Amino acid sequence: MKAFVAGATGQTGRRIVQELVQRQIPVRALVRDLEKAQQILPEGIELVVGDVLKPDSLREVMADSTVVLSATGAAPSFDPTGPYKVDYLGTKNLIDVAKEKNIEQFVMVSSLCVSRFFHPLNLFWLILVWKKQAEEYLQKSGLAYTIVRPGGLKNEDNTDAIVMQGADRLFDGSIPRTKVAQVCVESLLQSQAKNKIVEVVAKPDAPSQPLDALFTSVA
Repeated sequence: MKAFVAGATGQTGRRIVQELVQRQIPVRALVRDLEKAQQILPEGIELVVGDVLKPDSLREVMADSTVVLSATGAAPSFDPTGPYKVDYLGTKNLIDVAKEKNIEQFVMVSSLCVSRFFHPLNLFWLILVWKKQAEEYLQKSGLAYTIVRPGGLKNEDNTDAIVMQGADRLFDGSIPRTKVAQVCVESLLQSQAKNKIVEVVAKPDAPSQPLDALFTSVA
């Protein structure tokens, strides 16, 4: 297995890279700023420069990767096209190139509540709408996929247990990014995680369960 990580220098993407490294899975990290990536990401991984909005650059750098993990996301800005370009078009480009490369599995980090149009996050240029469009494109692509919808993202880890449900079952809650990374990477190793949407939050009063059992519990 060789993992291609898009959005590798983002807050969630860098934790996905760290989780892959801990599990000794070879990593090819897609970055736009090489110098920034060298400061942020672990030593010993392969850094490749490209842009999700430029499919030709993706074809070259995805090369012999076997799985793709996408943790891209538009940063808050005054550009109303940001979420469309990054969260939809960029993800669509990744999916198209992944199909060309016969990628074995595509893991996408999405968001809780993407099916709720009247959600406050859609005030940020319809970001949830475009994430949902990207999800649907992935589901129709023919690729094996896992779509991970986390609740509110926390930079600090905690000891709360992961709660996992199927699509449109969880509508509030938060989760540390490290736990999201664990879910994403574990989905590559569990056959029962394929072709599923999983929503994840972390709760202090929830029973702790292994990730394979959680994936199995989602219909």
